[in-house]
Amino acid sequence: MSSSAPIVRSDVPDEPLFKRLMRATEIDTRMVGMIAALTLIWVGFNVYTYFQSGEGLFLTPRNLWNLTVQTSSVAVMATGMVLIIVMRHIDLSVGAILGFVSTIIGVTQTSVLPYYLGLDSPYIWIVTVMLGLVVGAAIGALHGSLVAYLGIPAFIVTLGGQLFWRGAAWWVTTGKTIAPLDERFALMGGGPLGSIGAVASWSLAALACIGIVIGLYAGRRRRLRYNFPLRPMWAEIALAVVGCFVALGATWVVNDYPWPERVAANYATAHHIQAPEGGLFISTGYAIPVLIVLVAGIVMTFIAKRTRFGRYVYAIGGNPEAAELAGINTKKITVLVFAIMGVLAAISGCIESARLDAATNVLGQFEELYVIAAAVIGGTSLMGGVGTIYGALIGALVIQSLQSGMVLLGFDSAFQEMVVGVVLVGAVGIDTFYRRGTARG
Repeated sequence: MSSSAPIVRSDVPDEPLFKRLMRATEIDTRMVGMIAALTLIWVGFNVYTYFQSGEGLFLTPRNLWNLTVQTSSVAVMATGMVLIIVMRHIDLSVGAILGFVSTIIGVTQTSVLPYYLGLDSPYIWIVTVMLGLVVGAAIGALHGSLVAYLGIPAFIVTLGGQLFWRGAAWWVTTGKTIAPLDERFALMGGGPLGSIGAVASWSLAALACIGIVIGLYAGRRRRLRYNFPLRPMWAEIALAVVGCFVALGATWVVNDYPWPERVAANYATAHHIQAPEGGLFISTGYAIPVLIVLVAGIVMTFIAKRTRFGRYVYAIGGNPEAAELAGINTKKITVLVFAIMGVLAAISGCIESARLDAATNVLGQFEELYVIAAAVIGGTSLMGGVGTIYGALIGALVIQSLQSGMVLLGFDSAFQEMVVGVVLVGAVGIDTFYRRGTARG
């Protein structure tokens, strides 16, 4: 460890306040732009609905809670699509994998496991989820092997996979909808019973705040150890305050959304609770699919930023030839990245089939486009080598916010797709100009 004094980032004379803030906190300006765009979308839809109906319908606990649940499936897959695109590949099959895995799960839950484990076995949902993850990983690894070892372009492999697995999903179900599914499995889809309630949500928020503070402290210690420049203390405090504010604010919103009146009344009757005159208020709290997204985001961020595997992925995306000459096993990394993508598609398949309490061969149709759009809107460059997990999560939230807002305004699905297409092209254009500006700078 060096004995020299730590280097603290100093202010630049006459530097604008915004640039000073960005430089001190080391926040990516593109992330600030995405958050600003998301805020504009939310406020815009809320104001529009206010003038249309006399009350703002978008920025309500109910709509925001539903928005996060509806975003969860695309958000989970977007975390894996970041690594795919960073490596200069594409995966057009994730929606079809989602649909195929959901049919496998549905058939196994309704026609296979009850025969061996019994109709009400608590192990049915565990076995089917594990089976779905294995199937997703195997499909992803197959696609990755074709790309890595046979040299077939990922576009062609996954396009063929999209057609094959969509057809296979129809073959498994013969076009039928499989329902209902196991009631324990259905909790993965959210809903009043598929949420953790107020106490657990506040506890999770407190843990998040503690984790933010510990993470900032650990990062500062790590910089000291290697004598890297430190952020000013005021910047560290500002990051901690903002992070805790977001965690606590989000928790307040989800806890302000109560169970539906009829569900709460049935709960009160079943548990012999005397409901007050205005009805029983039971906070919903965080939905289980939203917690799955948070876990996926944390795990994928750790893989991308804190592991040798993640560094190899970005190295390959930055310069594949140099990475191979440096001794990186690019073929193995390619197979693993596609296998991870398959697992994440399987998790999304579990979320969507659980939310619908049904499995069908059309589940996940066209979602590969929204997943790719979420990653690109979130700052992942199609040229490879650049992309963040948190950016993809924000991108998924942007897409779903646009769709949810247009549904509230009564726009038809065709117009919604047109808007998402325009936003996607605009995001790629902004990324292109940003990269050109960076190169010139």
